Amino acid sequence: MKADLHLHTSASDGRLEPRELVGLAVKVGLDVIAITDHDSIDGVAPAIAAAQAYPSLTVIPGVELSTDVPRGEVHILGYFMDYTDVNLTATLDGLRDSRKGRAIRMIAKLRDLGMEVQWRRVEELVQGGSVGRPHIAQAMLEAGHISSLREAFDKYIGRNGPAYAEREKMTPAESVRLILNARGLPVLAHPVDIEDLDILLPELIKAGLVGIEVFYTKYTPETMSRLLTIAQQHKLIATGGTDYHHFEDGKEDSMGTVFIPSQSVEQLFSLADKRNLELIKGRKYP
Repeated sequence: MKADLHLHTSASDGRLEPRELVGLAVKVGLDVIAITDHDSIDGVAPAIAAAQAYPSLTVIPGVELSTDVPRGEVHILGYFMDYTDVNLTATLDGLRDSRKGRAIRMIAKLRDLGMEVQWRRVEELVQGGSVGRPHIAQAMLEAGHISSLREAFDKYIGRNGPAYAEREKMTPAESVRLILNARGLPVLAHPVDIEDLDILLPELIKAGLVGIEVFYTKYTPETMSRLLTIAQQHKLIATGGTDYHHFEDGKEDSMGTVFIPSQSVEQLFSLADKRNLELIKGRKYP
């Protein structure tokens, strides 16, 4: 079973529309994918609809929630949620509005720094999805203010940059509970850079965390081995994925190139089955 459980579409800051992402997943031979857009589930239904043409591919409804901690961000992945849940959709709508406000403030800060970025161009790049800093970075690149997307984050719009602006976020525990209330499975995303992970993890497990991302793009075998030990110690499911956006700067791994043991995928499905969650509305997974 070949899987990639961390993929982004144009519903957030990915470059491919959901149907295009599904087509690419089939092309590279994936059996299971999860659509995990930032604070958005708008790409889930189109991806599931597109996958109906490919019986070999299973699409897991997912999301990636950005949460706030004192010295950075923590991201929580949700799998198998009821993506029509009213509370979930209302909360994500609020976060999306906050993203838009933050983006407008960042553009104003860039203007004060002598870098004109057109909000209209950022909206075009968003394609109706949820605006993120990569959209602003792309607009900066097109305007000739930077030579690479990474430069935008390193010099200007990263957390400590002069054009950075905060937005509304939930705490990690609140995000875990939001996913659980939408009948989903919460998983801690790319945990290596989280400060005080040993303190945060027990708090999230108490809130209902069921997994941790172990097999992640550009993690070394040593790092993955350490994270796998942590997962086993806390009885968490070890998940993984490429965090794929279809960026064109050559600095991200291709979809499906992170090896995820079949046992990990099966454990995720088994827990979903145990909790009687729905993979696709009206159809239970095997």
